Amino acid sequence: MKCLFLGDVCPTTKWSTPWFAAKETKKLFSDTMPLFEGNDFNFVNLECALTESENRIPKFGPNLQAPAATAEVLKELGVHCCGLSNNHVFDFGKEGALDTLKTLEAAGLDWTGFGNDLEDSRKNYIVEKDGFTMCVIAVCEHEYSYALEDRMGSRPYDDYDTMDDIKAAKEKYDRVVVIYHGGKEHCGYPSPRLRKLCRAMSRHGADLVLCQHSHCIGCYEEFEGCHILYGQGNFHFEEGKESNAWNTCLAVQYDAVANKVEFTPLRTQDNVAFLAKGDDAAEIMAKFEARNASLQDGSWKQGWHDFCVSVTQNYLRVLRNTCKEDSTERDNANFAHYLDCEAHTDVWRELFPTYNQTNERD
Repeated sequence: MKCLFLGDVCPTTKWSTPWFAAKETKKLFSDTMPLFEGNDFNFVNLECALTESENRIPKFGPNLQAPAATAEVLKELGVHCCGLSNNHVFDFGKEGALDTLKTLEAAGLDWTGFGNDLEDSRKNYIVEKDGFTMCVIAVCEHEYSYALEDRMGSRPYDDYDTMDDIKAAKEKYDRVVVIYHGGKEHCGYPSPRLRKLCRAMSRHGADLVLCQHSHCIGCYEEFEGCHILYGQGNFHFEEGKESNAWNTCLAVQYDAVANKVEFTPLRTQDNVAFLAKGDDAAEIMAKFEARNASLQDGSWKQGWHDFCVSVTQNYLRVLRNTCKEDSTERDNANFAHYLDCEAHTDVWRELFPTYNQTNERD
């Protein structure tokens, strides 16, 4: 069973949206298209709502939407299933989410990681070929879109439920793939929490764990037979970002029967996704290998710490504006958001260690 997994797709800029609306598939994805050929399963994360709704939900950060033709482009590209467990699929509320589901289904695309309520969102996606089965479990951290007991939304990661779901899936299916939409944006290293939970997923039965959402390529390790990628990068996302890492991605080619992975570096430039080549490809993979090595020698912890230090002022700003007499409702809501989202609490813990973390050890 040959599979291809790719990261975030989000055609929301004034440059790329017309190309998607005009269904310029070959222009948009150029020489990456052969990657999709001959596979039994092709997956991308759809990081936006496919809707014309103007009903933006209150949130921090952009509300992302794309034209309905996006679904037809992905179908022509060769995508079989779109992951909807992310922090943007509910950006235009129930109307936008329902539009997205209808649009995908009209194009003949499957989806996973979304449900009518919390329990319904926990449905797995099953791929089968010649009696061999693979279960895909798509979950996200707690940031805006996640389902509630009485509201539709994305399938949220839960310390207990998700591990139970993985264990139950492994007892029934040959392979279990977890798509984890989380980790700190723009950071090439996992937090200690993220690495621990991904390894726990392995011990509960996951064979492949792919972390998306960070918008950059992270690190890879094989742990007890499980392939773990801490950050896949953007496949085709809005441009205009100052970071070169924003425009790179690893295509994950997975042989489910053999449980083997291969990584192919991609780049996006001028709203075209293409295979990275020559010195560019070599540099992407060299930096990737260096981060991989850091997981083995322990230096990844310093990489994570240095990143957290680099964003200190943003977290101090949130603290300074919260719970004061002149704090606005939005100021306090921002603090609540930083407490709700696991990636943000990871940074809190790194920047503000407790006395128990700093008291004498000898």
